[in-house]
Amino acid sequence: MKKKLIVIVGIIILNSSLFILHSHAQVQFGVRAGANLVNMKMGDGVQNLSGNNRSGFYVGPTVKFGLPIVGLGIDASAVYDQRTSDVAYTNEQGNPASERVTARAISIPINVRYGINVSIVELFAFAGPQFGFNLSKSKYLGANEWTWRSSNLSVNVGVGFCVLDKVEVKANYNIACGKTGEVNVWNATKTTVVDSFKSKYNSWQVGVAYYF
Repeated sequence: MKKKLIVIVGIIILNSSLFILHSHAQVQFGVRAGANLVNMKMGDGVQNLSGNNRSGFYVGPTVKFGLPIVGLGIDASAVYDQRTSDVAYTNEQGNPASERVTARAISIPINVRYGINVSIVELFAFAGPQFGFNLSKSKYLGANEWTWRSSNLSVNVGVGFCVLDKVEVKANYNIACGKTGEVNVWNATKTTVVDSFKSKYNSWQVGVAYYF
């Protein structure tokens, strides 16, 4: 049900954005790339699993356009988004082990932005939803099975600046709404799930965009 709701909301926002695109001439297309500084959160009660904060990256096409209100605009992107963390766990022999877990997704952030111009520089703040569609497979870490949700919803809040309406730099915090994945704890023979915990990936993001 949550997955269907995310898809429906995404389609509504995308259709609204396309309507504005067709009705307003100030449209710019470009490419965006940046770094993820990941903050992994485990669910309460996970005793033998711990994540260390790591990093990742994102890259993909982007578009921005102005609204008929001075300073107000919208930007939207479709990016390949990768986030990694080193996870410590107890292996089948009862010894400490560590392995890297990678989340790969197609993410669609849609932000409302408000800016002011100072000479050749536009300073702006922005916020909006981000829709993620998982590309990663589940993974075993000892008796722990790490699975990703097929889709997820998060929110971006940040600031940035744009020079000569071409080169843009922005920084934001990406906040997961609900769980990003789930940790299923299996018994020794991996025949029965004995416990289950939620996991979350929040992330600081710093990126650069170039508009043609």
